[in-house]
Amino acid sequence: MRWQVTGRRLAFATPWLGVWFLDVERPDGTAGEYHVVQLRDLAVVAAVDETDRVLMMWRHRIATDSWGWELPMGLVEDGEDPQAAGARELEEETGWQPGTISPLIYAEPAGGITNTRHFLFRADGCVQVGAPTERNESDRVAWIPLAELRGMIERREVVSGATIVGVLSLLLGRPAHPA
Repeated sequence: MRWQVTGRRLAFATPWLGVWFLDVERPDGTAGEYHVVQLRDLAVVAAVDETDRVLMMWRHRIATDSWGWELPMGLVEDGEDPQAAGARELEEETGWQPGTISPLIYAEPAGGITNTRHFLFRADGCVQVGAPTERNESDRVAWIPLAELRGMIERREVVSGATIVGVLSLLLGRPAHPA
């Protein structure tokens, strides 16, 4: 069952987002209007060290007026490879550069209302190259033991959807009972 788009009108646009009104024909044959938020793609990096700690940032989010621990993340610029964007964001936001960076998981967080794609990467062998250059991103950066993150999610200390997807992917990749 596929919905068909028969027309589209841009209602509002900024460099970060666009709001579209779509004229649609639903699978049952009825017609109507549907609203879609167009957002830029996001690159997210789970930097993991040799002791199974994850590099995270304590951040305030203005839209929800809330604080929480998050993985470094940022928008993919026009023409930029998501993996390169992830490496760039990691360094800008934390001062750490990845030794290696590889795909971790891909997600479409709200496919019913937005077209944004989240590209999540794992970085290993990171090296601190300086202080963060993005001064408005976080209050502090810390290496958090992976084993503590499930409890942090349960206590709502980690609420970012992109961060939760990345952390759960890391946790799923670990053996249930370490040797």
